[in-house]
Amino acid sequence: MPIDFHPKIGSILLCDFNSGFKEPEMVKRRPVLVISPAISTRPKLCTVVSISTETPHKVLPFHHLLQVTLPDHWHLGPNWIKGDMIYAVGFHRLDLIRKGKDEFGKRVYYMDTVSDDQLKEIRKCVLSSMGLSALTKHL
Repeated sequence: MPIDFHPKIGSILLCDFNSGFKEPEMVKRRPVLVISPAISTRPKLCTVVSISTETPHKVLPFHHLLQVTLPDHWHLGPNWIKGDMIYAVGFHRLDLIRKGKDEFGKRVYYMDTVSDDQLKEIRKCVLSSMGLSALTKHL
């Protein structure tokens, strides 16, 4: 079920890239990390960066090994930020990661956010992917 609120910066959600995208764009459901605040002139939009469980063939300045443990099958190996894969997506594409149910049968969601230090490194990756590495000194 899609979200109806702007998630916190540093939140990890699932994004459905199945409809409207074509290869070589992202074309599957995958974890993403929120990098934008809520912006009043962009209702129901969120900027995210992709997370992959595949180690890059060559680790570049826009890659970051993310230190998180995602629930279930979303944690199949190391999680890598792909800072060159940035998207502004509608809330209709985003969903919380389900962890299961509690003792009362209520669904439980993954709601952790990355640390401030990790978020700073991720922002460096994103800037690097756009050829703006010189700006990382201001983070």
